[in-house]
Amino acid sequence: MAALTSMISLIFLNLATTQVAALATPSSQPIVTIPLDKQYVPVVRNEKIVSYKTAYFGKINLGLPRQQTFTVVFDTGSAHLFVPSGNCHSETCLRHRRYFSNQSGTALAIDHHGNEVKKNATRRDQVNIAFGTGEVTGEFVRETLCLNSRQPETAAPGQDCVELRVILASQMTKEPFNTFEFDGVLGLGLASLAVDPEFSFFGQMSKLNNLKEQSFGYFLSKVDSVPSEISFGGHDARRLATPLQWAPVHRPEMGYWQLKLLSVSIGGERLPLCDEGDCVAIADTGTSLLGAPRTVAQRMHWLLARKVPHNPDEIDCRTFPGPEMIFELEAGVNITLGAPEYSRATGMRVLNNKTNSSQLICRASLLPVDDGEVLGPKAFILGEPALRKYYTAYDWKRQRIGFGISIQPEEGEVPEGEPRHTVYGAPPNEPPTPTVVQV
Repeated sequence: MAALTSMISLIFLNLATTQVAALATPSSQPIVTIPLDKQYVPVVRNEKIVSYKTAYFGKINLGLPRQQTFTVVFDTGSAHLFVPSGNCHSETCLRHRRYFSNQSGTALAIDHHGNEVKKNATRRDQVNIAFGTGEVTGEFVRETLCLNSRQPETAAPGQDCVELRVILASQMTKEPFNTFEFDGVLGLGLASLAVDPEFSFFGQMSKLNNLKEQSFGYFLSKVDSVPSEISFGGHDARRLATPLQWAPVHRPEMGYWQLKLLSVSIGGERLPLCDEGDCVAIADTGTSLLGAPRTVAQRMHWLLARKVPHNPDEIDCRTFPGPEMIFELEAGVNITLGAPEYSRATGMRVLNNKTNSSQLICRASLLPVDDGEVLGPKAFILGEPALRKYYTAYDWKRQRIGFGISIQPEEGEVPEGEPRHTVYGAPPNEPPTPTVVQV
């Protein structure tokens, strides 16, 4: 989901049961690690599935002493938490878990300034959030969020808990929220991306909980048998095949985990777009594709397309070789992606009516990014394809991102002790049949 299109407008401001694991770091600071469920959503063109969108989401708990559990996308491209409100009775809200403030002993209704709202108030301040292709409208509550679950009789807050402002969605558009299994979104963008610092989950956790490691780590598994995961209070070194290389956040005052992009090259050819040194790349855990400026996306598609010899009936294009794509960042950090990362699984068979011949083509899966006031005309998005190859660590205190090649399990491998998770809508295992285009 392209969460980087999120915008906040106020009237005045325009799986199976998941487990949470505690791991020890060299500094003895616990890491809270949440396994992520996965959902495949088919993309259909001309009544044929041509690709799949994916979403990853894990559990959080709101309220004490009785907790209400929700599944959320942990999104570095936004900065607020929203979940469906118990006052929302639309079809979209009813298919998700809803939050009821009267079931919580720690909920406090507030206005946009964070001031308490009287119980007999007839009007409430509201916020509108555009999230990808959808929109959410909601009210505000101050609440306690815990990453670990607790029994009511032992529901004391711990270091995994934090008080923050939450948006309770009273309206959620059918598209895309009716399609996805997750209930809401937990934004992990930098504090300046939030309307108020008290909306920032990790900002609040870093400030109030005295974390020794003010960072979080993100791992995407390439196989469905082993869950992806997010770790708070540090990163999980078990997932790293190479040491982390750190690149500084560029213009952190914008709130995005944004990096200065020195160059982009494909198969040895540099894209002229970045020659002036003003390209940027945003690490976005809420986007399932690689994003590229629309002005250069067509050229990138051309450079990444490959003709497949012998015209096979079916092929998984992720297994067919292609040129390397290299994103050159500051501090000597290079992000190198190959065909397994950037390719669409489904090939395209081009039928030439004049010559009565055909050619099978493997293509890249790119998300065109339009020129926006916030991101500018030269913004690339490092979504799932990059974050699956590289484990990423987000250093809140030093405002930098670490990249290291991730240790990936083999298909079907389930290491002992891995937490359980749920995969929704998994596609068939056989190679996809190419789509057909006539010219």
